[in-house]
Amino acid sequence: MKYFIEHKLLNYDGSQLQSLFAYKNFGLMGDSISVFRGSCRVEQNEMVDMEDVLAKDWIYSEDMLHFIVEHFDMDLEKAIIRQRLLIATIKEELEKLGVKTLSRSGDDLYEEDKKLSVSISTLSPVSSMIHCGLNVSKLNTPIPTIGLGDFRIQDVLGFGESVAKHYCDEVLSMRLARCKVRGVS
Repeated sequence: MKYFIEHKLLNYDGSQLQSLFAYKNFGLMGDSISVFRGSCRVEQNEMVDMEDVLAKDWIYSEDMLHFIVEHFDMDLEKAIIRQRLLIATIKEELEKLGVKTLSRSGDDLYEEDKKLSVSISTLSPVSSMIHCGLNVSKLNTPIPTIGLGDFRIQDVLGFGESVAKHYCDEVLSMRLARCKVRGVS
Protein backbone atom coordinates (compact mmCIF):
# COMPACT_ATOMS: atom_id res chain seq x y z
CA MET A 1 0.00 0.00 0.00
CA LYS A 2 1.40 3.37 -1.06
CA TYR A 3 0.36 6.97 -0.60
CA PHE A 4 0.85 10.21 -2.48
CA ILE A 5 0.47 13.81 -1.29
CA GLU A 6 -0.47 16.29 -4.05
CA HIS A 7 0.79 19.76 -3.13
CA LYS A 8 -1.07 21.59 -5.91
CA LEU A 9 -4.71 22.48 -5.34
CA LEU A 10 -7.05 19.91 -6.88
CA ASN A 11 -10.78 20.50 -6.68
CA TYR A 12 -13.08 17.52 -6.15
CA ASP A 13 -16.33 17.16 -8.11
CA GLY A 14 -16.96 13.41 -7.79
CA SER A 15 -15.41 12.49 -11.14
CA GLN A 16 -12.13 11.74 -9.34
CA LEU A 17 -13.76 8.69 -7.75
CA GLN A 18 -12.75 6.45 -10.63
CA SER A 19 -10.57 3.40 -11.03
CA LEU A 20 -6.84 4.03 -11.44
CA PHE A 21 -7.14 7.64 -10.22
CA ALA A 22 -3.79 7.52 -8.39
CA TYR A 23 -2.06 5.74 -11.28
CA LYS A 24 -3.36 8.13 -13.95
CA ASN A 25 -2.67 11.27 -11.94
CA PHE A 26 0.30 10.47 -9.74
CA GLY A 27 1.93 7.34 -11.21
CA LEU A 28 0.95 5.30 -8.15
CA MET A 29 0.11 1.73 -9.24
CA GLY A 30 -1.67 -0.69 -6.93
CA ASP A 31 -3.45 -0.25 -3.62
CA SER A 32 -3.07 3.42 -2.73
CA ILE A 33 -4.27 6.48 -0.88
CA SER A 34 -4.07 9.89 -2.54
CA VAL A 35 -4.23 13.05 -0.45
CA PHE A 36 -4.96 16.51 -1.83
CA ARG A 37 -6.58 19.80 -0.91
CA GLY A 38 -9.17 21.79 -2.81
CA SER A 39 -12.79 22.76 -2.96
CA CYS A 40 -15.58 20.21 -3.15
CA ARG A 41 -18.72 20.50 -5.23
CA VAL A 42 -20.54 17.28 -6.08
CA GLU A 43 -23.67 17.71 -8.17
CA GLN A 44 -26.48 15.17 -8.51
CA ASN A 45 -25.05 13.54 -11.66
CA GLU A 46 -21.79 12.65 -9.85
CA MET A 47 -23.40 11.47 -6.59
CA VAL A 48 -22.70 7.87 -5.65
CA ASP A 49 -24.83 7.80 -2.49
CA MET A 50 -28.40 7.14 -3.65
CA GLU A 51 -29.78 8.35 -0.33
CA ASP A 52 -28.31 11.79 -1.12
CA VAL A 53 -29.59 11.61 -4.70
CA LEU A 54 -33.15 10.81 -3.59
CA ALA A 55 -33.00 13.59 -1.01
CA LYS A 56 -31.75 15.95 -3.76
CA ASP A 57 -28.76 16.81 -1.56
CA TRP A 58 -25.50 18.13 -2.90
CA ILE A 59 -22.08 18.46 -1.34
CA TYR A 60 -20.15 21.73 -1.20
CA SER A 61 -17.16 23.09 0.67
CA GLU A 62 -14.85 25.91 -0.30
CA ASP A 63 -11.84 24.08 1.15
CA MET A 64 -11.45 20.39 1.94
CA LEU A 65 -8.73 17.85 2.59
CA HIS A 66 -9.47 14.89 0.32
CA PHE A 67 -8.49 11.22 0.55
CA ILE A 68 -9.07 8.80 -2.32
CA VAL A 69 -8.34 5.19 -1.43
CA GLU A 70 -8.23 2.38 -3.98
CA HIS A 71 -7.87 -1.33 -3.23
CA PHE A 72 -7.74 -3.86 -6.03
CA ASP A 73 -10.43 -6.21 -4.85
CA MET A 74 -14.15 -6.17 -5.53
CA ASP A 75 -15.71 -6.54 -2.09
CA LEU A 76 -18.03 -3.66 -1.17
CA GLU A 77 -18.47 -4.81 2.43
CA LYS A 78 -14.68 -4.86 2.87
CA ALA A 79 -14.51 -1.38 1.30
CA ILE A 80 -17.06 -0.09 3.83
CA ILE A 81 -15.06 -1.64 6.68
CA ARG A 82 -11.91 0.04 5.30
CA GLN A 83 -13.83 3.32 4.99
CA ARG A 84 -14.70 3.13 8.68
CA LEU A 85 -11.07 2.27 9.46
CA LEU A 86 -10.04 5.43 7.58
CA ILE A 87 -12.54 7.52 9.57
CA ALA A 88 -11.33 5.98 12.86
CA THR A 89 -7.74 6.68 11.78
CA ILE A 90 -8.58 10.34 11.10
CA LYS A 91 -10.23 10.61 14.52
CA GLU A 92 -7.17 9.04 16.20
CA GLU A 93 -4.80 11.42 14.39
CA LEU A 94 -6.92 14.41 15.47
CA GLU A 95 -6.94 13.13 19.05
CA LYS A 96 -3.11 13.05 18.97
CA LEU A 97 -3.32 16.78 18.18
CA GLY A 98 -5.60 17.41 21.17
CA VAL A 99 -8.99 17.29 19.44
CA LYS A 100 -11.17 15.39 21.91
CA THR A 101 -14.64 16.70 20.98
CA LEU A 102 -15.42 14.56 17.91
CA SER A 103 -17.71 11.56 17.73
CA ARG A 104 -17.94 9.01 14.96
CA SER A 105 -21.29 7.94 13.58
CA GLY A 106 -20.89 5.28 10.91
CA ASP A 107 -18.60 6.72 8.28
CA ASP A 108 -18.65 10.36 9.43
CA LEU A 109 -17.18 12.57 12.15
CA TYR A 110 -19.15 15.18 14.08
CA GLU A 111 -18.75 17.77 16.77
CA GLU A 112 -22.24 17.80 18.27
CA ASP A 113 -24.49 18.47 15.22
CA LYS A 114 -21.71 19.93 13.06
CA LYS A 115 -20.28 17.61 10.43
CA LEU A 116 -16.53 17.45 9.72
CA SER A 117 -16.51 14.82 6.98
CA VAL A 118 -18.12 13.47 3.87
CA SER A 119 -17.36 9.90 2.90
CA ILE A 120 -18.45 7.19 0.46
CA SER A 121 -17.36 3.70 -0.62
CA THR A 122 -18.11 2.15 -3.98
CA LEU A 123 -16.86 -0.33 -6.54
CA SER A 124 -15.26 0.47 -9.88
CA PRO A 125 -14.92 -2.08 -12.69
CA VAL A 126 -11.55 -3.21 -11.25
CA SER A 127 -11.35 -2.04 -7.64
CA SER A 128 -13.02 -0.82 -4.49
CA MET A 129 -12.79 2.90 -3.80
CA ILE A 130 -13.27 5.32 -0.94
CA HIS A 131 -13.51 9.09 -0.96
CA CYS A 132 -13.33 11.02 2.27
CA GLY A 133 -13.30 14.80 2.50
CA LEU A 134 -12.67 16.81 5.65
CA ASN A 135 -13.79 20.41 5.79
CA VAL A 136 -10.88 22.76 6.27
CA SER A 137 -13.24 25.74 6.23
CA LYS A 138 -16.89 25.73 7.25
CA LEU A 139 -17.76 28.85 5.22
CA ASN A 140 -20.82 28.60 2.95
CA THR A 141 -21.44 24.87 3.47
CA PRO A 142 -25.09 23.85 2.91
CA ILE A 143 -25.37 22.16 6.32
CA PRO A 144 -23.89 22.91 9.78
CA THR A 145 -20.21 21.95 9.63
CA ILE A 146 -16.94 22.24 11.47
CA GLY A 147 -13.52 22.46 9.82
CA LEU A 148 -9.93 21.55 10.54
CA GLY A 149 -9.30 25.29 10.84
CA ASP A 150 -11.59 25.35 13.88
CA PHE A 151 -9.20 22.85 15.50
CA ARG A 152 -6.20 25.03 14.57
CA ILE A 153 -4.78 22.44 12.19
CA GLN A 154 -2.40 24.66 10.21
CA ASP A 155 -0.40 22.10 8.23
CA VAL A 156 -3.38 20.50 6.52
CA LEU A 157 -1.39 18.39 4.04
CA GLY A 158 1.00 17.34 6.83
CA PHE A 159 -2.02 16.15 8.78
CA GLY A 160 -3.23 14.32 5.64
CA GLU A 161 0.13 12.62 5.32
CA SER A 162 -0.03 11.46 8.95
CA VAL A 163 -3.45 9.94 8.25
CA ALA A 164 -2.21 8.28 5.05
CA LYS A 165 0.84 6.77 6.79
CA HIS A 166 -1.31 5.51 9.67
CA TYR A 167 -3.85 3.98 7.27
CA CYS A 168 -1.12 2.27 5.23
CA ASP A 169 0.44 0.91 8.43
CA GLU A 170 -2.95 -0.48 9.53
CA VAL A 171 -3.49 -2.20 6.17
CA LEU A 172 0.01 -3.73 6.28
CA SER A 173 -0.54 -4.84 9.87
CA MET A 174 -3.81 -6.56 8.90
CA ARG A 175 -2.10 -8.34 6.00
CA LEU A 176 0.70 -9.54 8.26
CA ALA A 177 -1.82 -10.67 10.89
CA ARG A 178 -3.20 -13.12 8.31
CA CYS A 179 0.28 -14.65 7.90
CA LYS A 180 0.98 -15.48 11.53
CA VAL A 181 -1.90 -17.73 12.45
CA ARG A 182 -2.36 -21.38 11.78
CA GLY A 183 -5.62 -22.84 10.63
CA VAL A 184 -7.85 -24.81 12.99
CA SER A 185 -10.04 -27.77 12.26
